[in-house]
Amino acid sequence: MLGTMKLIAQVKLQPEPGQTELLRRTLETANAAANDVSEVAWDTQTFRQYDLHHVCYYDVRARFELSAQMVVRTIAKVADAYKLDRKTRRTFHPHGSIAYDKRILAWKLAAQTVSIWTVGGRQTIPFVAGERQLALLPFMQGEADLVYRRGAFYLHQVCEVDEPPAAEVDDFLGVDLGIVNIATDSDGTGHSSRAVNNVRHRHRRLRARLQSKGTKSARRRLKQLAGKERRFATHTNHTISRRIVTAAQDTGRGIALEDLSGIRDRVTVRRAQRATLHSWSFFQLRAFVEYKARLAGVPVVAVDPRNTSRTCPTCGHIDKRNRPSQATFSCVSCGFSGQADHIAAINIGRRGAVSCPNVSDTPLMA
Repeated sequence: MLGTMKLIAQVKLQPEPGQTELLRRTLETANAAANDVSEVAWDTQTFRQYDLHHVCYYDVRARFELSAQMVVRTIAKVADAYKLDRKTRRTFHPHGSIAYDKRILAWKLAAQTVSIWTVGGRQTIPFVAGERQLALLPFMQGEADLVYRRGAFYLHQVCEVDEPPAAEVDDFLGVDLGIVNIATDSDGTGHSSRAVNNVRHRHRRLRARLQSKGTKSARRRLKQLAGKERRFATHTNHTISRRIVTAAQDTGRGIALEDLSGIRDRVTVRRAQRATLHSWSFFQLRAFVEYKARLAGVPVVAVDPRNTSRTCPTCGHIDKRNRPSQATFSCVSCGFSGQADHIAAINIGRRGAVSCPNVSDTPLMA
């Protein structure tokens, strides 16, 4: 039986100048209403959506330029914000994202336009998207978020696609994750982190200089740089994860990954290495591998990473001395030697072969 998977299709809206102002006003009005609802929720300790609706609905309709359904979605947004905890009053940025459902948003895929509710009434706005996003949109399900980012408006639409059953496999492609090499697989293919780390170090130095300068032009430059490093690292993780999944799929294998939960708390590094460790996107790369593998029907298992880089794949001897340096492996028992990350990946793949295939339920991202 086929399962389903939720993915996000992101499209960019192309509003006219007047429509841009209406979209901005809609965000500001809806978030002002959300702050008002949050104040009531906090003062009365009323956090459930059903209860908040009865307390706030008519007052919000009277005070703000919002349609009935937008008020419903705004109250839901506040209730969702308090689900994490109820220890702090929630506040909302004037340009924070807001949710749309099919009553206030209609997609016209053939024309590549959307009919979207604003405080100035319904507006028909064209959008642009890549091939992958356009292929996802026919499977849209549920709400879409209107997002304002760096002067542009985007819609993030939830789509539900069929997930093929995981193939039955006898062998696993082991993947070792690291700081020097982002990922190395048991076939010996490595993915260096040099480019990512160079970008991070360059941006770190540049941010420090601009922050110390503190001029208006420096602040403007800092704003331009915001998110550039993150986007580059995300693109790199997408590329690496796609190559790993393709290698496993083409050879009829599953994928074995290290379970690195809590790695930042367990690993001790020198002060100079802390920034590199804490900017290392373990979770994102693993999540990308997992959702791409699920789409390809490739099983993924998480294995215990302990001693994977100290175990000899030939004789099984475990010893700290098997790692004379960060990059090399040399067994003190049988003399077998090789590149340390490759050896670790081989051991991870073997552990995957004796583990029960189980695709992680890590939240997905597109």
